[in-house]
Amino acid sequence: KGMATPEKATITLDAMKMLDPRQLKPDSIETERIITVLDETIAKLELSSLIPRIINSLDRFADMLGPEITNSLIEHQKLSNEMEHLLASSEEGDTMRAEEQRGCVCLLEQRLKCSVRNVLRLLLANPSLCQALKYEAWARESPAEVFIKAFGEFRNFMLETLLTSPMEEEEKIQFMKDISLQIKKNTEAITALQAELAAAIQTQEEEIHVKDNVIKDLKNGMQDLTTDCKAGIQQIKQEGEKQQEEELQASQARCAGLQQDIQQLGAQLNALVLEHRASELALRKRKCRVEMEIVNWIQKYDTDMGEKQAEYEEVDAAYTEEKVQLSLLMEKHAVLLQEYSQIEEERRIRQKKEEQALKELTTKTLAAIRIQAFWRGYLVRSLFKSKRKKKKKGKGKKAKK
Repeated sequence: KGMATPEKATITLDAMKMLDPRQLKPDSIETERIITVLDETIAKLELSSLIPRIINSLDRFADMLGPEITNSLIEHQKLSNEMEHLLASSEEGDTMRAEEQRGCVCLLEQRLKCSVRNVLRLLLANPSLCQALKYEAWARESPAEVFIKAFGEFRNFMLETLLTSPMEEEEKIQFMKDISLQIKKNTEAITALQAELAAAIQTQEEEIHVKDNVIKDLKNGMQDLTTDCKAGIQQIKQEGEKQQEEELQASQARCAGLQQDIQQLGAQLNALVLEHRASELALRKRKCRVEMEIVNWIQKYDTDMGEKQAEYEEVDAAYTEEKVQLSLLMEKHAVLLQEYSQIEEERRIRQKKEEQALKELTTKTLAAIRIQAFWRGYLVRSLFKSKRKKKKKGKGKKAKK
């Protein structure tokens, strides 16, 4: 009736996790060793349960098993047959040979155990063969499957026991006590509800009894009403039969008129069918002509498109080739442009050097001309000076004389 509180939900979830063996993980080497032994035992049980099926289909598995395993299985089958024969004879024999047969049975049991261990040792030496046999062999028998399932439950129980600490065990016991207390409370509540339900059912039965009495009175009234209704129904039935005869005569007359109309409409239908068949034949001929024209146009279209496709492929091939040539020319143009730029730069530098050299030559020429003019002027002045000195000296000598 009430909603579960978050605390109760959390406790329940933790308890389910604690009780679930799949949530447990080994936390010590000893636990892992014990669980490993149990898992190996389960694997051996699964494999040993398949031995009878493998022996029954030994021809099928001979190539897969090999000669050594096959011989071991044949020997195991012989021992199994001896055991069955011995057990059958012990049931039919007298009590005098019971001790002797019991000793033979014990000896055969030891030999069977050794044979099973030998077969399992040979099979487990080849894990891939074991895996293949699990897929190839048929389903196990029901007792073996039940035993393996029970052993698996025992393995989970052992894992849970080994991994449960004393504190967790106390918590689990307390949890079970709480559950028992809750179950007891629920049982008491269910008992009280069942008492209320019984009282309600008794009250409902009393009401039903009262209603039954009312129903009986209503049934008596309905019987009287049924008698009155029968008389009215008989009268209505007679009037209905009379009206039915009148309507039948009128219906026959209408049917005769409708039959005549049907004949006329049938004649019209036949005429329309003939007309429509002629029209359909003309339309079929026209359809055939149109289909032939469509086929011709399609063929012409295919031919034109084939020619266009061939022309397109040729143009595309030429375009591709020209594109390749253009790329080569562009590469050459880029190289030539680079070389031209280098040549122009060298020409500019050379022209600049020539202009500078010409300028220097012009400057040197002007300087040489000026130097030469200065030198000539100097020579002329020097010559004039010497001539003047000579003239002055001549005049002085003449004067002294």
